[in-house]
Amino acid sequence: MLVIGVMLAAFVDIRTRRIPNAVTAPMSALGIALAALGSDDQSLGAAVLGLALGLLLMLPGYALGATGAGDVKLLAAVGALLGPAGVVVAFVWTAIAGGGLAVATALYRRRLTATLAGTGRLLTSPADARQTIAATAASSRFAYGPAIAIGSIVAAMSM
Repeated sequence: MLVIGVMLAAFVDIRTRRIPNAVTAPMSALGIALAALGSDDQSLGAAVLGLALGLLLMLPGYALGATGAGDVKLLAAVGALLGPAGVVVAFVWTAIAGGGLAVATALYRRRLTATLAGTGRLLTSPADARQTIAATAASSRFAYGPAIAIGSIVAAMSM
């Protein structure tokens, strides 16, 4: 279910720039249900903790305006399916995949210099991160669902 869910989320995100609750809610419910029924290798507590941890890991990016609410809920759903250790691994691989996709998108859009300059501003002036992100041109933004899908699948394969 994890692969189908994250691939569906990535596809919808690319097309609409949104990840709907109709994708993330069933994934979360399935993770909790499988754990509750003992059909999974993790306990119910681990599924709930994984969901909460996935949510918490993505909240700072959402608070800064760098990710959307659907991205947050998608990683939370991944946490319900993979548990706390799995969602941390998924988060790390998601960040790596997101960086690679950001560079590829910037190259494709011929905005690599502008993207690197914006990243430099984020690193040198973290207090101004919210303003820097808000000022980012729409042409610099990209769907993050595919990065979450890649990171989650890599994490699931490594467990």
